[in-house]
Amino acid sequence: MKKGILLVNLGSPDSPSPKDVKKYLGEFLMDERVIDIPLVARTALVKGIILKTRPKASAAAYQKIWWEEGSPLIVISERVKKKVQDLVDVPVALAMRYGSMTIKKGLQELVDQGVEEVLLFPLYPQFAMATTETITVLAEELRQKDFPNLKIESVPAFYNKPDYIEVLSESIKKHLEGKNYEHLLFSYHGVPERHIRKSDVTKSHCKIDGSCCKTPSKAHEFCYRHQCLEVTRLVAEKLQLKEDSYSTSFQSRLGFDPWLLPYTDRTIERLGKSGVKNMAIVTPAFVSDCLETLEEIAMEGQEIFHEMGGKNYTTVPCLNDDKEWVELLAKWINNWAIPNVKA
Repeated sequence: MKKGILLVNLGSPDSPSPKDVKKYLGEFLMDERVIDIPLVARTALVKGIILKTRPKASAAAYQKIWWEEGSPLIVISERVKKKVQDLVDVPVALAMRYGSMTIKKGLQELVDQGVEEVLLFPLYPQFAMATTETITVLAEELRQKDFPNLKIESVPAFYNKPDYIEVLSESIKKHLEGKNYEHLLFSYHGVPERHIRKSDVTKSHCKIDGSCCKTPSKAHEFCYRHQCLEVTRLVAEKLQLKEDSYSTSFQSRLGFDPWLLPYTDRTIERLGKSGVKNMAIVTPAFVSDCLETLEEIAMEGQEIFHEMGGKNYTTVPCLNDDKEWVELLAKWINNWAIPNVKA
């Protein structure tokens, strides 16, 4: 069977105009795995409230970070796809979960090249309902409806793979070399606490009580919180960080339900108030820089830190299209496409 790869990331509006942002947000927020409440309530919330107020503000944020070539997330992802394709012998396509670069188009691109078996590669180190799961579920729905003869295999979360931790750690080390910082903050995208409990395959382990993420369990295979904390632990170990010189937080939240704590903005505020003058921040839930990293973290985070008395605020870029990251992706793909290959 001819094999092919479909790299999938989150997505982006076609432009930073309020009209395009509204269309994009509508698709994104109406996903039942993003806002996981009954359809009637979700429709009322998204279409009745959020889409009447948020698109203008979100469009302004996108305009701050938009590149001449287009959306940073799309541009970076396309660069990664091209570089990976140069290193592997199977067709590679790129898709987004939301927006015009649909998964259906990506699968069709591969099928048109004669591909019969697809490795679906969600570009998220950690598993989450609103990222990995929504991609795999949609891909299976499309397979059943439009590509019944296609075989699809999904890449599981790679948050704890030693070669990924090595690449991530070296990237952080490289970007912080020569920088004066007292504290390194690992900021991950937030999710509602109920997502953690819903993803618990044991239906009893995840209590989000400070100990369950450290207690071995089958639940960890699908526990976003555990996987985030584990990335922090493994990188801190690899970089030999002192225990009080780093911490973990969660950025972005929507609505009034409990989300994972501590919040990134409050943590930055607390660090500044406590007298930290030099801090650095890294965002390991993302492999490509995007609105959340370029605007929320790099711009808003720095503003908060300075307002609280902080001086130097260093943002570590995502892995983006770094040579080491691209080579690692190519190695994983070659290992799948040609079993027992020495990559």
